Amino acid sequence: MAGARGAAAAAASAGSSTSSGTPPPQEPGLGELLEEFSRTQYRAKDCSGTGGSRVERIEKRCLELFGRDYCYSVIQNVNGDICGHYPQHIVFLEYESSEKEKDTFQSTVQVSKLQDLVNRSKMARCRGRFVCPVILFKGKHICRSATLAGWGELYGRTGYNYIFSGGADDAWADAEDITEEDCALRSSDTHLFDKVRGYDIKLLRYLSVKYICDLMVENKKVKFGMNVTSSEKVDKAQRYADFTLLSIPYPGCEFFKEYKDRDYMAEGLIFNWKQDYVDAPLSIPEFLTCSLNIDWSQYQSWDLVQQTQNYLKLLLSIINSDGESASEPSAIGSPGCSQVMTLRMCVC
Repeated sequence: MAGARGAAAAAASAGSSTSSGTPPPQEPGLGELLEEFSRTQYRAKDCSGTGGSRVERIEKRCLELFGRDYCYSVIQNVNGDICGHYPQHIVFLEYESSEKEKDTFQSTVQVSKLQDLVNRSKMARCRGRFVCPVILFKGKHICRSATLAGWGELYGRTGYNYIFSGGADDAWADAEDITEEDCALRSSDTHLFDKVRGYDIKLLRYLSVKYICDLMVENKKVKFGMNVTSSEKVDKAQRYADFTLLSIPYPGCEFFKEYKDRDYMAEGLIFNWKQDYVDAPLSIPEFLTCSLNIDWSQYQSWDLVQQTQNYLKLLLSIINSDGESASEPSAIGSPGCSQVMTLRMCVC
């Protein structure tokens, strides 16, 4: 998601090279990135050797494109130390800027503090996919993340990390921060969830997230009879009650096989809402829907086209709103910059 002007320039360059019959440029561009993405499963720790050098070149090119339109900071994820599914250099966009403005740039984020919060919070979500800003629009960030980890994954990952780190559980805190009280808390399910989800909430607040948009069609993801992930809206302790939670169920990747089988014709393709595992109803605060002129009670009768259009209208209205989220200074000290929402769907 590089800068719009940089992306357009790269795409135009690739298009002109193809039409003229000349070979594509040697520098990796968006075409190479999409080709790599479509053919290869990405793992940050595998970025070595021939394939790794290609990924590194693509990442470097992406950073160059970001730099054309934005001032940004980078969270280091070398060898996938934070998350094996995120890039080795995770971009945190701070300002949209021109070349002339870059000399006056002042960072709005303490990278060391952000990286520390990420390290502490990553266990709270499925596969360590923590909340991460990915799009900057009019001073507002749209973040992405995985759904909340269930007790099975949580205990499995904390045990794995403890064993393979030689007994040093870095997901919790530095050694000097671990107290006897902390150790006692780990023996209780409730206290364990309080701790890891508490770190997740600290990260959300540091990023000034206001809205959490949940696209899961189920409240909890069940595999082999075990709850592996859970939605914020069904957290028994109501830890996420301070955020505006939107339940906007949208079919998952399995459903899109039907889309492919129909030769990518979405008109008339309706998700089966009567399946046993589908138990997350649509739930949107009324103040967010009153101006959209949409009959939300009919959402289960919409085909894929209408459902996508209506959901996008909702999300864009939130992003474009000029309410408190646009005017309040954010928790990271950037005047007028607010991390407005996190879009999340199950990625198991």
